[in-house]
Amino acid sequence: MADKPDTDKLKGPGGMNMRELHELVKKSHARDQATGKVHNKLAQPQNRWQRLVRYVWDKNRGRG
Repeated sequence: MADKPDTDKLKGPGGMNMRELHELVKKSHARDQATGKVHNKLAQPQNRWQRLVRYVWDKNRGRG
């Protein structure tokens, strides 16, 4: 096997090592999950037809 680099020595964005970066991402994700999904108060609820069209549109946009 190839030698794997030590995660404590690898530097990521902002000069943080990868382990510190991973811990921050985990904390951020947990915080986001705890707050729940943010709702747009001004958005109108979509009916079934609109949800179906959006689903098909998004699914087909990935092709190409």
